[in-house]
Amino acid sequence: MATYKAPGKCPVCNGEFAITKLTCSTCGSELSGYYEGCKFCSLSDADRYFIEIFMKNRGSIKEVEKEMGISYPTVRGKLDDVIRAMGYMPSEPVEKIDNSDILKKLEQGEISPKEAAEMIKERKKG
Repeated sequence: MATYKAPGKCPVCNGEFAITKLTCSTCGSELSGYYEGCKFCSLSDADRYFIEIFMKNRGSIKEVEKEMGISYPTVRGKLDDVIRAMGYMPSEPVEKIDNSDILKKLEQGEISPKEAAEMIKERKKG
């Protein structure tokens, strides 16, 4: 029997779907009612892929950057998007990074010149 991913949103009104029926894949028994869905299940395929890469790399933004070929600010932005999609508000970093911190990371080879420029540009926006 083919299985499909359950959609998280109604294609008609964009409302949340409710899980109302569970079926045993072995014996076919059914259970009806209202059940809470999984927050991860309602994420888009792209968001789930990002979370998979993030988890595989143990939350190392630097490793996620390498694997996905994206910059530090882009990784942070994607993470914030997923946090919002799950119904939470991303918190502000406890310690704001300043230009001297960015330059230190650049000197130590932790980030590329392009990433340093993007981070400085992001600081000016925020």
